[in-house]
Amino acid sequence: MGVVPGLDMPLEEAMLTQRAVRRLKPDPVDDALLRRLLELALKAPTGSNAQNWEFIVVRDPAVKAKFAKFNRQAFSLYGRLGRRSNQDDPKMMRVLDAVQWQADHFEEIPVLIIPCLKGPRTPFPAIAAISYYGSIFPSVQNFLLAARAVGLGAALITLPLWNTIGARRALGLPWNVTPCAVIPVGWPLGRYGPTTRLPIEDVVSIDRYGNRPWRDGV
Repeated sequence: MGVVPGLDMPLEEAMLTQRAVRRLKPDPVDDALLRRLLELALKAPTGSNAQNWEFIVVRDPAVKAKFAKFNRQAFSLYGRLGRRSNQDDPKMMRVLDAVQWQADHFEEIPVLIIPCLKGPRTPFPAIAAISYYGSIFPSVQNFLLAARAVGLGAALITLPLWNTIGARRALGLPWNVTPCAVIPVGWPLGRYGPTTRLPIEDVVSIDRYGNRPWRDGV
């Protein structure tokens, strides 16, 4: 396809304004547009250049309904604990409200993207698990940035995968393909804008943890 409007957005602008967008319209998302975003996702690096990924594009209402059920089951616990522990944090409560809205309207999301990895996942040693997932998340970030550039709303979530067996069955995945995340995609009800993040001085150390000369003005 030709140049997609929006994909000429400066990379810095996409990074500065990317955020998790959970409130989505039910309006359809064009297949050709999704295909282009996935092509860009596949340009990301993978461990040993294995390219051991699979992406499932879910539009089937029956499959979406199963993921909606899994998501609500997980959020029924996560949400209660989150509200109890963050009742004095208005910012976090707004995040929980957005997650609640997404759970309540999950079946209306026009499309879900499920990034998966092929090959056995070994939880031990810990570095094996880190290396395994390191092969999928660069492509996920490519997809999220491209979605931002064209004005689509998206967010990486994992609550629907708490029921991994159910998710596997819903997608018909073979034993050696692992779902790693769920990305609900659609046109946003709200708007993008500058994000608020902790200052670099508070989260970057030089050479050793806690050595923060940038914060101290050195």
